[in-house]
Amino acid sequence: QAQLVESGGGLVQAGGSLRLSCAASGLTFSSYVMGWLRQTPGKERAFVAAISRSGGTTNYADSVKGRFTISRDNAKNTVYLQMNSLKPEDTAVYYCAAYPGVVFTTGRTWDYWGQGTQVTVSS
Repeated sequence: QAQLVESGGGLVQAGGSLRLSCAASGLTFSSYVMGWLRQTPGKERAFVAAISRSGGTTNYADSVKGRFTISRDNAKNTVYLQMNSLKPEDTAVYYCAAYPGVVFTTGRTWDYWGQGTQVTVSS
């Protein structure tokens, strides 16, 4: 059974950095597109970033382009989200997600989700 476990969330001041990790198990990691999404209270989960199964192609929401970097290590079954120049509006629960495929496709449903990790950015 597939399992995704996020870590690395916490409290940081505006302008600071955090690195989120997501460790995957129970799936053939290198066959999956991986992504990060975030959710704030009362709102739907929103796309943040995605990475192709090879790691060669990345996609970002406009709101995080130039500040966030998604990467993966297929040998460690782990995907990362490096978040720099954080803003209070980045405060959310961040979720790791996965679906089998080659590259990210807008609108494709994510098959697996992690439990989420809280990121809070203070002003």
